[in-house]
Amino acid sequence: MDKCIACGVCTEKCPKKVDDPYNENMVKRKAIYVEYPQAVPLKYAIDPEICLYLTKGKCGTCAKKCPAGAINFDDKEEKVTISVGSVILCPGFTPFDPSKFDNYKYIEFPNVVTSMEYERILSSTGPFQGHLVRVSDHEEPKKIAWLQCVGSRDMNKCDHPYCSSVCCMYAIKEAVISKEHATDELDAAIFFMDMRTNGKDFERYYDRAREEHGVRFIRSRIHTIVEDPETHDLILEYVDEKGGKKVETFNMVVLSVGMESSKELVEFSDRLGIELNEDNFARTEIFNPVESSRKGVYVCGAFQEPKDIPYSVMEASAAACEAQTRLSDARNTLVKTKTYPEEKDISAEEPRIGVFVCKCGTNIAGTVDVPAVAEYVRSLPGVVYVEENLFTCSQDTQDKMTEIIKKEGLNRVVVAACTPKTHEPLFQETLRNAGLNQYLFEMANIRNQCSWIHPQEKEKATEKAKELVHMAVAKVGLLQPLSQPRIPVNNTALVIGGGISGMMSALGLADQGFRAHLVEQSNELGGNALRLYETPKGDKIADRVKEVVKRVENNPLIDVYTNTTISQSTGFVGNFETDISQNGNDLHLKHGAVVVAVGAQEYKPDEYLYGEDDRIFTHLDFDQALSSGDERVDKAKTAVFIQCVGSREPERPYCSKICCTHSVTSALKLKEKNPEMDIYILYRDMRTYGRREELYAEARKKGVIFIRYDRERKPKVVKDGQDIAVTINDLILDRDLEIRPDLLVLASAIVPRDNSVISKMLKLSLNDDGFFTEAHAKLRPVEFTTDGVFLAGLAHYPKPIEESISQAKAAAARAAVTLSKEEITVEGIVSQVDVSLCRGCGLCVPLCPYGALEVRDTEQGKKVHVTEVLCKGCGVCAATCYQHALSIKSYTDSQLEAQVDALLG
Repeated sequence: MDKCIACGVCTEKCPKKVDDPYNENMVKRKAIYVEYPQAVPLKYAIDPEICLYLTKGKCGTCAKKCPAGAINFDDKEEKVTISVGSVILCPGFTPFDPSKFDNYKYIEFPNVVTSMEYERILSSTGPFQGHLVRVSDHEEPKKIAWLQCVGSRDMNKCDHPYCSSVCCMYAIKEAVISKEHATDELDAAIFFMDMRTNGKDFERYYDRAREEHGVRFIRSRIHTIVEDPETHDLILEYVDEKGGKKVETFNMVVLSVGMESSKELVEFSDRLGIELNEDNFARTEIFNPVESSRKGVYVCGAFQEPKDIPYSVMEASAAACEAQTRLSDARNTLVKTKTYPEEKDISAEEPRIGVFVCKCGTNIAGTVDVPAVAEYVRSLPGVVYVEENLFTCSQDTQDKMTEIIKKEGLNRVVVAACTPKTHEPLFQETLRNAGLNQYLFEMANIRNQCSWIHPQEKEKATEKAKELVHMAVAKVGLLQPLSQPRIPVNNTALVIGGGISGMMSALGLADQGFRAHLVEQSNELGGNALRLYETPKGDKIADRVKEVVKRVENNPLIDVYTNTTISQSTGFVGNFETDISQNGNDLHLKHGAVVVAVGAQEYKPDEYLYGEDDRIFTHLDFDQALSSGDERVDKAKTAVFIQCVGSREPERPYCSKICCTHSVTSALKLKEKNPEMDIYILYRDMRTYGRREELYAEARKKGVIFIRYDRERKPKVVKDGQDIAVTINDLILDRDLEIRPDLLVLASAIVPRDNSVISKMLKLSLNDDGFFTEAHAKLRPVEFTTDGVFLAGLAHYPKPIEESISQAKAAAARAAVTLSKEEITVEGIVSQVDVSLCRGCGLCVPLCPYGALEVRDTEQGKKVHVTEVLCKGCGVCAATCYQHALSIKSYTDSQLEAQVDALLG
């Protein structure tokens, strides 16, 4: 594997083909292959079950043709025993196989595909290179239908009563992307029971799909698919919400398949002693969402329950937090520090540039005339050494380059090869090994920008390669060594917010050995959770929260500050300073990281007579009444719950995520108290995602009545004498129904607090709804773009307790990455100020997205100062400064002008 340079010669010559499982068996792959184009590391593998040499002793062509000698047929499988202190299980899921359903004819009809197959159809690396075509005739479809809940919310044929959580959103995404891919107008229709777009910004995406992209949403469950034998089109019969029978013909049907645990995963869990629940997912508890039944073994992702990517990533970090806690005593005991030779001083030297041009097998040399490029480069000013390499990124070549740099006295290096995105750090490491500053390096991307995009124009590709290398040489001659300052790290954290998320973050840090300052503005810890009654599993939430409060207060590494506000916070990752005020006493805290867990609050409705009758509750009001044995609850014979009160409205266009589950749980509690009670839940979409769907099914089984309404015709609540009268239009009967409840519970929205002060203080972004914006929704869901600051709980978006705890633990894990270091390295390519040109006008300061600039008084007057540890080298400041006083190191005006001059001749 170390020798493989992924040139692809082996797979070109391999004669054996087999179905490609990565592309859902819609195309073939070879016996020697890369599992998927984005594989890391990008190395080829041999399938031993189909390789002719390994199965029959014949062929071996790949080994004969491999230019790097990377193929070894004598390799054997090895069993390795490793000793570990913790285990994290994230084995994923298996997409449901719809061939079990004979009514969808998935096996028989070629244009009925699963959502996983459709993902590959849309992908640029898929079987049709991203062209939207149907399987039967490769013609572009004009009408596509998506059928939801295939293999989910179904006890009749597949025994999967749970919701798979992700299907609604991926169907909407596929429909929108399909309309963008289509050459002509595409009719995209999604057949559904409930649209469960309950994640952050998911409801907005749903709205845009419907209103801007014209995706049709039809509330109906398709029973049978019929094919037109001549055209292979698909005929769907269904009943709409008004009871009318409809018939539509589609060119394709996509089955939105759910998630399940495979038989092999169930057997694997049994061998490891991991308990599974009734749906064959790992059994966990709400207050310990990533702990398995076996001590020291943690779980995350879809193995714990069906979930989307952001939550899976959060949970992965939460599992890492728990593992780090268990292993905290052993931290750094196995660390080995790499040493580099002393960096050479080149300040008095003329540029001595070495250029290494890569053939990459035929990957580059098959199109670009590499010897011609090398010969051209030898004539350029400052170039003293040029070499052609077969594979410049191979370890052998790296070692050779190190020796050449030393022997030839090179002080700057250009590599003409592939993309710096993947290979620049590798070559910078080579420079360091040779005693050169890593920033005395430039890459010319003659693969992506020449051979790959101009394969039919070899002469022009070669000329372009020459120009790119010329530009790189012109720039590298002007590069100067850059420093990477190392700054010490204060290994204490500040946690803002004393609710369940803040406390769990503080505990996650303290249990790993880091001190945490926990700041809460109210007079007690616990937050909103203290007002909640029970979890769906019967845990007394307030009692469990009080246990957490005790753990926090008794932990010697956690300093608790209640009745405390933050007045100012300055600094940067590893070195923050925050001023707080506790009961009038001012304190100054120093810390290396910040966790923002300020929570959110319950929306107080101004509709449905809330506040005018003591029998009308919000969720939190109702939980308190339920837990205190309020006689209004005990004596009630009829109860009504109204969903989406303040949520999914124009002024608040998001789903509050927890309300449906909370109402169903509350209804079940009332049924426990009085099985004869009449309970009605008035809803728009029931969003009991994941295994919460089973609560919904249980409620229906116990007689809770669910009535759907549209936002345009919301329920009406009036007082009629002493009675509360609730009127709702039944969409199926198309007539008004009146209910006179003893209790009316409003599922009111979760709304953000006023986060503007903290946002400005820590330079954090807020979304349109007022919740904090994470650095990346999928890849960095607990981090901010401001380094060293992390996010957890309702401050991010409404979520249930177990998800808040997971995110809190995840934030602690990510913060620990910073806090565990004695010092951190600052990136060298940052903004710099020419004080002789700077007038101190400060125009650049508010435009800096990272808060790295400030105007300071100096002996020369007001000048802009760059805090390098905050700077990301984005260049906004340089583009803003009309005096040209600001520039980016390694991207100065003179360096860029040299490149332009080289190109223009």
